[in-house]
Order: sequence, then C-alpha cells, then structure tokens
Amino acid sequence: MPLHAFKIPAFLSWIPAWAVGLALIAGALAAALVAHELLVRALKRGLQRSSEFTRSLLIRTRAPGRLALMVAATSWALKVAPIPDRLERLFLHILLVAFIVLVGWAVMTAADIGMALYLRKHRTDVADNLHARKMLTQTRILRRLLNVLVFVVTAALVLMTIPGVKQVGVSLLAAGGAAGIIVGLALQPVLSNLLAGVQIAFTQPIRIDDAVVIQNEFGHVEEIKSTYVVIRLRDERRLIVPLKFFLDQPFQNWTRESAALIAEVMLLVDQRVPIDCLRATVEEVVHAWPGWDGKLLKVEVNDVRERSLEIRCRISVRNSAEAVALRSEVREKVIGWLQREYPASLPRNGVEFMPPEAEPTPLAARSSPREQRVQ
Repeated sequence: MPLHAFKIPAFLSWIPAWAVGLALIAGALAAALVAHELLVRALKRGLQRSSEFTRSLLIRTRAPGRLALMVAATSWALKVAPIPDRLERLFLHILLVAFIVLVGWAVMTAADIGMALYLRKHRTDVADNLHARKMLTQTRILRRLLNVLVFVVTAALVLMTIPGVKQVGVSLLAAGGAAGIIVGLALQPVLSNLLAGVQIAFTQPIRIDDAVVIQNEFGHVEEIKSTYVVIRLRDERRLIVPLKFFLDQPFQNWTRESAALIAEVMLLVDQRVPIDCLRATVEEVVHAWPGWDGKLLKVEVNDVRERSLEIRCRISVRNSAEAVALRSEVREKVIGWLQREYPASLPRNGVEFMPPEAEPTPLAARSSPREQRVQ
C-alpha cells in the first residue's frame, strides 16, 4: 500500500478527503501550466539563434509538451493525495497511457517538421523538377510509413501496460507467434501494398506529378498514399490504383526520365495541299507558343492514303501539360488556316458538282462561291 506524504492539518479536518485530492490535482495542474508557459518563453529567448528545425519543433510541440507536464503534475498529485489506492492505480494507469500517446505524437510531429524543412530545398514549381519530384515522392511515402510504424509501436506499448492484453502488445512488437501469423495472413493485401510503397519509394517507377497512362486513361500522379495512388485524370476525375499495381502490371510513364516530351500532332489533308505552306504555318504557330523549348520541330508526311495525306508534326515541349495544350493549339490553327486559304484540301465524303459553264481549275487558295456540293 503506498504511503501518502500529504497530511491534512487539524483545522482542515472537516474537509472531505476527495475534496482535498481534487484541490491538490487542481493546484498541480495550475502549477504545470505556469511552469510550461515560463519554460516556453525561456526557450524562445534561448533558441533565437538556433536552427529552424529546433524553433519549429518548439512551436509544434507546445501542445503535447503542455499536456506532458500536466500528466506529470497530475501523477505527482495522485501519489500524495488522500484517495483510495484502487482509484490511484486506475488514474495512474490512465496517465501512463496518455504519456505514451504524447510521446508518439511528439515523434510524429518531429518527423513532419524535419521532412517539411528538407522539402523546402527542392522546388517543384520550376520547369526542370525531376529531382525535386523524386525527393517529394520518397519523403511522402517514408513519412506515411514512419507514421504507421510509430502508431503500431505506440499501440503495442499501450497494450503492454494492460495486464490482461499484455501478450497482444508483445506480439505486435515481436511480430511472432500464432497470433502474428494469423494477423499477417488476414492483412496480406494491406501489408503487400505497404511493402510495395517501400519499394516504390526507392525504385520510383512513379513520382508525384508524373504523367502516366493506366488502362487507356491519361492523368497525373496527384498523391501517393500508404496503400494506393491517386491519379488525376484530364476531366478532373480521380483514379484510385493500389500501389501493388505499379509493380505487377505494365503502364506508361511519360515523364520517367525527364519532364520534357515530344508532342505529336496528326493531320489529314488533301493530297493537293502545299506541304511547304502547311509546314510554314505550323512553324509560325509553334514559334509563337511560349511552351516550346526550341529543340525539335518537324513537319513530315507520315503516310500517303488513297484520298489524303497524313501529316505528322513532332514538337518538343517542357512538360506534359504543355504537350496537351500545344497539340490542341496546332490543330486549331492549322484547320483554321486550311478553312481560310485551302478549303478544298480538307477531307470530305460525297460528290461535288460544278455548273456546266464552269471549267475545272487546279486547287485554288479559295473555292468559288458558285460551287455546290452534295454530301
């Protein structure tokens, strides 16, 4: 039986023991709050010239630090307060659990601060952001895995404080025994995705903001979670893909080695269209486009069909977003140019009739208004 150090004075003997206990706890909490405030102010003055990590850690751990001091003060008050031993043991156990949770909270906070400061050195809002996206992907995956590990360890330590379920906590830490095997088999899909996340963090078949094609869906990697990946599609839908998919199934990654891409635009025109004029129009459109990197611009006949030519335009761009926008721009401008200057060169189905007095002429820049078409 623990001995209580606090003795109620004779002139206060009329006060119930539970009221004295509550008063001691309240006084201990008030002293803890005052001591925490004074300690934080002193540390702020003393750490003004310290590293940014230390200052950020002090700010972010202010709440868990305050709660830790309150737990310690309450624990002391319970040991000296005149309360029954059974209640004392119950409250001390609750405070021990709270302290373990606070330690886990502080570890997660410190990890988040360290990784956030590390990512500040790697900017992703620049044209050549390949290395930055590598670091961002690794950091996010490892941070989530660390959070899972801290959660498991914290839960195991909490369970180990309970005599009836202590073995469960030991099994979680040791990952052994029949219970560990059963849990491992039941959680095999989750564990396989977690291990896939570790492999992806180091091998990096995908990274944040990579342009990928999965099951004929084009999109960008928006988030990489602990067990799945969020792909942002062109129409703002979200495709959820398990992490294990990227290790077991083939997919296209347009930005695996570099953010730069070759944008290809295919055009179908009449065989009589002037190729030199078409090439000059495409070059004019591309030179006016701010996203062109100036490395590659080719306009070539890709195929000769029965009634048309297939023109392929190959243009180098800085990233996938520029590639999508430039393709649309080239198509729009070239079709508009053909409609204005060479409308007869556009593909059509049907038979074209001309009045008897009209004589056939070569492909002209503009069609005669007297021409009539039957589609």
